[in-house]
Amino acid sequence: MKYAGIRESIHSETHSRIRGALKDKRIELGLSQRALAQKLAVTHSLISKVESGDRRLDVVELKRYTTALKMDFGVIVKLVA
Repeated sequence: MKYAGIRESIHSETHSRIRGALKDKRIELGLSQRALAQKLAVTHSLISKVESGDRRLDVVELKRYTTALKMDFGVIVKLVA
């Protein structure tokens, strides 16, 4: 396998913690998925897919996502470590 040891399943515990942190922050801010999608200029279905684990964010997307949520990117980095 080309990425063996590097790629982790999107359904792994690490990805689950990241998704949970993003969703919790969105809810804490009182944002609907549609409102967050509007802030990010994406479709609300993308937000739904990210939160359900059907869509992975790359690091650039993740940085934009955390910025839109007024979230310290370091919080996410600590979830991965």
